[in-house]
Amino acid sequence: MRIVCPFCGERELGEFTYLGDAKPVRPVAGASEDKVFDYVYLRDNVAGETSEYWYHGGGCRAWLEVTRNTLTHEVYSVESAPGAGARQVAK
Repeated sequence: MRIVCPFCGERELGEFTYLGDAKPVRPVAGASEDKVFDYVYLRDNVAGETSEYWYHGGGCRAWLEVTRNTLTHEVYSVESAPGAGARQVAK
């Protein structure tokens, strides 16, 4: 599988580290123990299209959000992850 980094171009998979599903939303401070447990431990095992976080440690060191098919490994889109340096607004 190859990922096209928006900053570095097309790179081999070995330059990236997989973090996980990009869809779960972190519970707010003071959330119930059940909500925190669900966020940390309960994840879907998607067969098909999914959005995931990947870290480009062998290149620009940016966090990326990759949309891909888990069955075919086809990559549909790659963007800088929300909150990553490239998306932060200068103050």
